[in-house]
Amino acid sequence: MRRAEAGVARSRPAPASRVAAAARVARAAALALTALLCAPSPARACAACFGAEDSPMIDGARVGAWVLIGVTVAMQAAFVFFFLYLRRRARRARSLELDGEWAELQRKTRYS
Repeated sequence: MRRAEAGVARSRPAPASRVAAAARVARAAALALTALLCAPSPARACAACFGAEDSPMIDGARVGAWVLIGVTVAMQAAFVFFFLYLRRRARRARSLELDGEWAELQRKTRYS
């Protein structure tokens, strides 16, 4: 029985044209990457990254940062107030429970 008939596939070496095409693509990608990395930095930088301090983009970024900080502080404050509310409610429930038990004890002693 031959191997191909037994379900074992033979791996054939890639044709020379495929290897050459892959090498050309790899060379082109390396050249493009090198050109990008060697380009002067102002060509890759936006106004904010390059250091324009009076740009509207900088002003917008500052406002956006302050808004995000404000939202974060507001959410943390909401959590604090929620847990304070839960604590106050638990104390009130405990107090009502104790008042009910005390009243029950007084009724039992009064009629005993």
